[in-house]
Amino acid sequence: MTEPIRVLICDDQVLIRTGLATIVDAQPDLEVAGECGDGRTAVDLAERLRPDVVVMDIRMPVLDGIAATRLLAGAGVPHPVKVLVVTTFNLDEYVYEALRAGASGFLLKDAPPDRLLHGIRTVAAGAALLDPDVTRQLVGRYAARIRPTDGKGPDIPLTPRELEVLRLIADGLSNNEIAASLVISRETVKTFVSRILTKLGLRDRVQAVVYAYRQGLVS
Repeated sequence: MTEPIRVLICDDQVLIRTGLATIVDAQPDLEVAGECGDGRTAVDLAERLRPDVVVMDIRMPVLDGIAATRLLAGAGVPHPVKVLVVTTFNLDEYVYEALRAGASGFLLKDAPPDRLLHGIRTVAAGAALLDPDVTRQLVGRYAARIRPTDGKGPDIPLTPRELEVLRLIADGLSNNEIAASLVISRETVKTFVSRILTKLGLRDRVQAVVYAYRQGLVS
């Protein structure tokens, strides 16, 4: 049997934390490795328990979710932990910073349980997950701040088709949706995505979205 995906749940609201734990523990392929209510404890537990995924709230006491994510998954961390951030629209000012901190995925707190479970499994498998609503409405809202102030970015070493795929990624489209939009196969899309990440030196789709907004490729 495959070992279950071990999940650390970090949220300062006991009711939400308990609800998330109940949803996760009800799945045969998932298990709760631990729970906590502040970012400092999240970092300590993650380093000790080495969960497969940390479900991280943004606004927490002692150490907020952005700082905790940076310590767990940021640049230079020798053994990064995958972090799935949960957020609400009234916390949208933090989304971009959390992306930069190294989060592997984003979901809204009011997402249905099946989307949460899908998010955990997706991030655990090494893929990135961006809720389309988060991508379009939250990251997009800060596009002006993310882009270069002079409107001129460096030369981008991508082909026209790769640029097209990158823009669709930044719009929050999945591989299947990109394939349908461009009338190409899903495998071809996966090849394009892999080339884009390699050429730009990016870790995953989350970083690709940030890159696209920073270079002014999407509006």
